[in-house]
Amino acid sequence: MTDKMKIIEVKQSVFADNDADAEKLRKELKSEKTFLLNLMSAPGSGKTTTLVQTINRLEKDLKIGVMEADIDSDVDAYTIAEKTNAKSIQLHTGGMCHLDADMTRQGVKELDTKDLDIAILENVGNLVCPAEFDTGASMNVCILSVPEGDDKPLKYPLMFTICDAMIINKIDVCDYFDFDMEKVREYAYKRNPNLKIFPISAKTGEGVDEWCNWLKEKVTEWNK
Repeated sequence: MTDKMKIIEVKQSVFADNDADAEKLRKELKSEKTFLLNLMSAPGSGKTTTLVQTINRLEKDLKIGVMEADIDSDVDAYTIAEKTNAKSIQLHTGGMCHLDADMTRQGVKELDTKDLDIAILENVGNLVCPAEFDTGASMNVCILSVPEGDDKPLKYPLMFTICDAMIINKIDVCDYFDFDMEKVREYAYKRNPNLKIFPISAKTGEGVDEWCNWLKEKVTEWNK
């Protein structure tokens, strides 16, 4: 009976195909000098508010476009369009809890990135699935908000392992939550010793300049 049965590792095959497609997309974007930022977090962490602050600080120096990914709705794309001058489009995933390289490629095509210095993908709100799929991004960044707790790097290790930077948002409410800044740094560095960490408040603007200056440097280096 076993001679007639073939086992196919579907998940491994899917990831391998996606990784190849992601690398191809990354090279294409590099050739046209477009930096792709994959921004990930749990729902409610302040991704869109952080993006608004970031875009409004960088738009004088960089041409920016945004792809807002959600299972449904177009609320975030409208927010970007209303509060910034960046070009924005909404991507509906049809129930998928993440974007893969092919879905990102479709968004890149619709956004028309050829004249952009940076395209920002606001991934679906989720600390699990988005971390598993390479989107072809130049850099991965995650946001952890203070109300979520300082233990998230321990609970969701892959997200913090694959990211180049972590933004700790909502530091303006630290006094109201049992959030230990030193512990979250310790836990995050345990997963990724090279992780760059930016404590900010997207609401008040505290710390946002440091994050934006660093991002601008990375975009400039990529686009040389």
